[in-house]
Amino acid sequence: MTHGMDRARTRSRLLAGVLVVALLLALLFFFDSRSSGPPPLPARSGLAEWTAYGGDALGSRYSHLTEITPANVTALRVAWTFRTGETPEAHPTAEPTAFEATPIVLDGTLHLSTPLGRVLALDPHTGEERWRYDARVDPLVEFGDFTSRGVSAWSDESLPAGSPCRRRIFVATIDARLIALDATHGRPCPAFGSAGTVDLRRDLRNPPVETAEYEVTSPPAVIGELVVVGSAVADNNRMDAVSGEVRAFDARTGELRWTWDPVPRDSTDLGWATWVGPRAHATGAANAWSVIAADAERDLVFVPTGSASPDYFGGERRGANLYANSLVALRASTGKRVWHFQVVHHDLWDYDVAAPPALVTLRRDGHAVPAVLVATKTGQLFVLHRETGRPLFPVRERPVPTRAVPGEEPWPTQPFSSLPALSPQTFTAEDAWGLTPFDRRACRRSMARMRHEGPFTPPSFEGSIVTPHNVGGAHWGGVAYDPVRQIAVVPVNRFPAYVQLLPRGQFDPEEAEDSDFEYAMMRGTPYVLRRGKILSPLGLPCTAPPWGSLVAISLRTGRKLWDVPLGTTRDMASFLGIPLPFRTGTPNLGGPIVTAGGLVFIAAAMDDYLRAFDIESGRELWKARLPAGAQATPMTYRLGRSSRQHVVIAAGGHGKLETTRGDHVIAFALPALSERRAR
Repeated sequence: MTHGMDRARTRSRLLAGVLVVALLLALLFFFDSRSSGPPPLPARSGLAEWTAYGGDALGSRYSHLTEITPANVTALRVAWTFRTGETPEAHPTAEPTAFEATPIVLDGTLHLSTPLGRVLALDPHTGEERWRYDARVDPLVEFGDFTSRGVSAWSDESLPAGSPCRRRIFVATIDARLIALDATHGRPCPAFGSAGTVDLRRDLRNPPVETAEYEVTSPPAVIGELVVVGSAVADNNRMDAVSGEVRAFDARTGELRWTWDPVPRDSTDLGWATWVGPRAHATGAANAWSVIAADAERDLVFVPTGSASPDYFGGERRGANLYANSLVALRASTGKRVWHFQVVHHDLWDYDVAAPPALVTLRRDGHAVPAVLVATKTGQLFVLHRETGRPLFPVRERPVPTRAVPGEEPWPTQPFSSLPALSPQTFTAEDAWGLTPFDRRACRRSMARMRHEGPFTPPSFEGSIVTPHNVGGAHWGGVAYDPVRQIAVVPVNRFPAYVQLLPRGQFDPEEAEDSDFEYAMMRGTPYVLRRGKILSPLGLPCTAPPWGSLVAISLRTGRKLWDVPLGTTRDMASFLGIPLPFRTGTPNLGGPIVTAGGLVFIAAAMDDYLRAFDIESGRELWKARLPAGAQATPMTYRLGRSSRQHVVIAAGGHGKLETTRGDHVIAFALPALSERRAR
């Protein structure tokens, strides 16, 4: 499924409210500040590349580099800046784009992708462009999530060194083309698919009716000689949306090797009986739009699936709906299911598994235990044994509300992790926050008319408070894991959604056109969806700050180590032209990385900063002002003993989130050794 924030006009109301009350906010919040860190760790040297979206195929986002430490991080400065040229002014699009790419570095070259399908190769020392390939994505198609989060690489060991296409860069474009490029020159590999391209729209069980219904936003997974690809399916259009098959293609030829459908096709499949109703097996979506992790040693790929169509009414797909909203381990060589773990049964809240799974190693009683971390939109962190799917921290099925609209049958229980919740699980009228007593009373009155019976309150006619929001909780930014300290770090959002179902006969298109709410038709069901944020008359959230946080969980003790606000109002509020950086935390999209130097690097928030936090304490140690919003995940590398450790972030902004737009790729590093000696 695709993800996204509510309409831009809702955010405009929020910003207007912030401007009106900026002086009052100053009485309530402290200005953001820096702090110092612990002593440096022993440094290492040598080659350290970033070979896949999550650092490597396992996706833990951990770097062994130690050159940058809490003691010297404040000396970081810009090493180089690259401009892609893909600005809104130079390349207008039907829907706003988001520059969410995380570059990879291998064989001495940095590669990344852009929303419009350009693949770029840069010199990682200088940022100088080596080549670019343009897939020529149509900018006038109204893609729901107009982005590309990165590329993947594969080496054909059967070819002699220096052969064309021995090293390949794979990109899956937003318009659902899988393209293989020669890593040296950027030219398509002619032996792959049709002149270097495989059309991912072909041979789907439920084919797309329109181009924008079916997208790919994440880099493919590479394992052995296979390239494994998921998809992004438009939310809430119709009950029989495009199907969400996961497919593996031969990395040399592009030939289809296997297909796995999260909506079971075989009546002997364990999941078949969990789809109930005459049209249940025609359901679409349940697709894997996030990043797929790969474990070559165990011949496994780990597929995070989304909600079945449509998100907010399941009367045509009664039952638990395996394997939607699950982490599914597939045998990479065959595509057969090995195990599954469902994080939400019979989803009615758009609670996709959005965060990429992180394949990590825990230490238990002196033994190494292979694990997989699954952070969810519900604000849960599940830790599973990588080979069996068995929870390594207890998971309990708890009763949840079941009163629902006619035709709906909510599942009576949902899984809850025994680890501390990453974000608030309930939000009632008594919890309403307001900047002033008037504001708070208005929020309380409004919320008192809404239904909320705790986590997993079903959508309703009167309107339900759904917390966390459908964006998350934990979102596609995902998890970073420090294997030495056994700490998982997760960015989260901390605000609820308002969800209402309207009987189709009561839906007024003209009223919807002038509304601040989102509407979706959910064709094939009796209802139309109405969804939005819960805001005060001043346009501020009715939830107390922080509105976004960075959270650390110890997987050694099972306890929350720290929970700190992520982001300020620096680029959201000003008074007389003076920015007001109140540390309220902000909505965020983008992920963290962690380093052996004891640091967490993350941008993600709605202010234009890249930050470094002390992984032990959560203290913010450093921040760098960026020329645009950075709703992306950073990466880090060091190429040889004479090179410096670099930290790179894509800063191009997020159109729907309305952060500052740009086209920048920025690398930070410590001053060169000669400069440090001169000082």
